[in-house]
Amino acid sequence: MAGGDAEAGDEEGDPGVIDAVSAPDAEGRPRRTTRRFPLFTKDTARPEGGGRAAGGDAPAPARQWPILAVLSAVGLGLLLVALDTFRVGTILIGAALLAGAVMRWILPDVGMLAVRSRFTDMVTYGVLGLAIVLLALMAQPHPLLEIPFLDDTLHFTVR
Repeated sequence: MAGGDAEAGDEEGDPGVIDAVSAPDAEGRPRRTTRRFPLFTKDTARPEGGGRAAGGDAPAPARQWPILAVLSAVGLGLLLVALDTFRVGTILIGAALLAGAVMRWILPDVGMLAVRSRFTDMVTYGVLGLAIVLLALMAQPHPLLEIPFLDDTLHFTVR
């Protein structure tokens, strides 16, 4: 280490690796460390919590059980909607998204259920799930939930 160089390596002249940016190039010279982002990225980072939900030796469905649970509930909800039980099916779809938000919050690794950051996933799944449940409860005929100011707003805009 002469002259304040921050190179890491062994006695045989191997420059070693300081970090991912300073990995040796094709000629074996260490790259300069820089705090700037590279001009071209070669890959993207996995979202926080995007690791496998089960060990690598488990079969694929076991590794991805969180997203399979959400997708199965959504599929069952769509089947119920197709079988003419609209309200129950759409509530199940919204509840599946809300369950996805809860899983994203509680579980450390959720596999492919992690798409963005943990906060963004929770907000997205939660808002969409809540909106679907509320719309299913307000659906006509015979709504289970009536919100008076929405009726007044509709009166002034459409009627």
